[in-house]
Amino acid sequence: MVSYPQNHTNLKNIIAVSIQRPEIIMAKDGKKNSDGKDVKKMLEDFGENLAQEVHRQKAPTFKTLSRTKSNIVYEKKLGYLTLGRATEERNFMNIGQTKRFMQTVAIATKCHKFLAENLHTSIRGLFYQLKFSLGEDVDENIFSEQSESNPLIEDLEASLGVKREDLNLNANRRGVLVGNMKVIDDYGGERTETDLSKTGRSGWAVPSDVDNDIEFVDVKAKYVLVVEKDAVWQRLNEDGFWKKENCILISPQGQAARGVRRIIRKLADKGLPVYVFNDADVWGWYIYWTIKTGSMNLAYVGADIATPEAKFLGVTLSDLEKYQFLKKMTLKATEVDLKRAQEMLGYEWINQHGEWVEELKKVLKLKVKLEQDTLQGPRLTFVGDYIREKIKNKDWLP
Repeated sequence: MVSYPQNHTNLKNIIAVSIQRPEIIMAKDGKKNSDGKDVKKMLEDFGENLAQEVHRQKAPTFKTLSRTKSNIVYEKKLGYLTLGRATEERNFMNIGQTKRFMQTVAIATKCHKFLAENLHTSIRGLFYQLKFSLGEDVDENIFSEQSESNPLIEDLEASLGVKREDLNLNANRRGVLVGNMKVIDDYGGERTETDLSKTGRSGWAVPSDVDNDIEFVDVKAKYVLVVEKDAVWQRLNEDGFWKKENCILISPQGQAARGVRRIIRKLADKGLPVYVFNDADVWGWYIYWTIKTGSMNLAYVGADIATPEAKFLGVTLSDLEKYQFLKKMTLKATEVDLKRAQEMLGYEWINQHGEWVEELKKVLKLKVKLEQDTLQGPRLTFVGDYIREKIKNKDWLP
């Protein structure tokens, strides 16, 4: 039997109150995670297990997969980054973990409420929901900074095997798409259908959550083209490149957000080849690798956001020999660029490919980089010709 210290009594009450709120209403339909499990029920089971331990005067505990760098594994056969088997235990009676434990339970409680009410918010909105107290009867400073709550959301995701979108938490929305497909979206009590071939110059803004209450139908494209920069996406869209080539044209507008990476994965699951067109610098190349293999900070959802079958069309430093005009278009690589290139050479998922080792070594040797925008040098429409030629000749990097 555990004897709760006096200064822990209030926190013990928080756990008991937070997971047994009678006023929580039942959601109409249980949201499912990628394994088909009811997420709301998973949260209820999580709370019930803790409550039972409290009632038995035992120290409440839960386990989560360790997200430390040492537990991030590149699964070569699968082609993406994931978490290993190492776990970490969170123990309410551990002085160093008590507050974080209580905060995690508070997050779980709020997410359960969001699911029950069928309402969504951002991780910033969640922070403000919990900033001062858990409820009217509990005077407890739950969070002071969002930097406290963000990693605990990840703890909950890893512990339950869900994505934050499954908890009705939206990540930043960024990315735009156009092509021959339709989206059916049940959102805010309305069911809408959008033809993405008729979205004009603006395209369709990719939401954070592309899994729940949303369907992609009538996908008639031959392949997916991911273009790093929005300006180049606009250039290709104005040319009607996606119409002429019958492709889905996506721009993550820089580093790919979770929603963009997820939709790329979903389109690849429909059998569409995925080509990525980025700058010839370490940052553009790294954006490609986060699309292909996932990223270290999101290794716990690697299977959902990585697209190992993706191919890199360019731009590459090898293009300097194929397209002579590019030699006048190079920019000087910075010391930060060179340091990053050296780091990338050390990544197992990159250095297993000789072509990529060669490209990175060229950066270190030539100390230059190229932007994809330079392909507009000869004429504005040349960028489309470049992409067509690369795909036709299968001139891509793995």
